[in-house]
Amino acid sequence: MSLDFHQIDAFTQQPFAGNPAIVYRLDNWLGAARMQTIAAEHNLAETAFVVKEGAVWHIRWFTPTCEVPLCGHATLASAFALFTLHGETAPQLDFICQSGALSVSRDGERLVLDFPTLPGQVIAASDAIKAAANAPIVEVLDTGKELLVVLENEQQVRDCQPNLAAVATLPWLGMIVTAPGQQHDFVSRYFAPAIGIDEDPVTGSIHCSLIPYWAQRLDKVELNAFQCSARGGELFCRLEGERVKIAGHAVLVASGRLHL
Repeated sequence: MSLDFHQIDAFTQQPFAGNPAIVYRLDNWLGAARMQTIAAEHNLAETAFVVKEGAVWHIRWFTPTCEVPLCGHATLASAFALFTLHGETAPQLDFICQSGALSVSRDGERLVLDFPTLPGQVIAASDAIKAAANAPIVEVLDTGKELLVVLENEQQVRDCQPNLAAVATLPWLGMIVTAPGQQHDFVSRYFAPAIGIDEDPVTGSIHCSLIPYWAQRLDKVELNAFQCSARGGELFCRLEGERVKIAGHAVLVASGRLHL
C-alpha cells in the first residue's frame, strides 16, 4: 500500500519560510494509530489527513505525538493542495473537524480561513506562569485551550526565551506570547512543548484568540499580524462577529509517496 503526500509551506510566499505541513488526500480514513505513526514519521508540527464525504471535506490533524482539535496552517495547506494539485474548482471548500465547521475560500492569490473565535478571559499571572514565560508580563488570558501572555513590545516577543520545561507543565496546550508590532498591528510566538512542538513557526489557530483580543485593544477589525519565529509568517486578519477570517499564502515544497 502506498499513499501520496505533499509538503506545503503555509503563510508565506517563499519556500523554506512560514509553517510546513504534510497533506494526505485519502479516499477512506486510516486508523487513528496509523495516522499518528505517519505523523511521527514526518516529524513536522502538523500532518493533515482529508477525506471527502459528499460535498464536504473532513479533516484531522496530528502532531508527532498526538491528534489536535484545530490547526490553521495545515488547513490552509490542505486547501492549497486541493485547489492547486487535486483539481478542486469550487470557490470555497467546506471542512468538518473536531472543532466544528470550517471553510477556506480564495481571494486572489491568498487563501482565507473562516474559523470560530476563541476569546480569552483575563486571569492572574501565577508564579508558575511567570516562571514559564520568563519575560515581563503585561496581562495574561486563559482561552480554554491556550495561555495567552501579553508583553509590552515586539522586541520582548522576539527576545522571549520561555522555560519550556515549565511551559509543558501548565494546564494548557501551549503558550502564546504577543505584543503590539512595529510594522504590523501585532506580533506573536507560540510554544507547545507538551504536544511535541517547542516552537511552532506560524500558527493560524492561535489567531482565533489573538484577533478578538487585538481588535478590542486597537479598536479595529482588520489587522495585519506577524508570527516572529525564526521562519516567520504573515497573516491578514479580520474579525466578523464570532468568526475570524485569517488569510495567507502557501507554496508547494515537495511531493512524495509513503509506502506502508
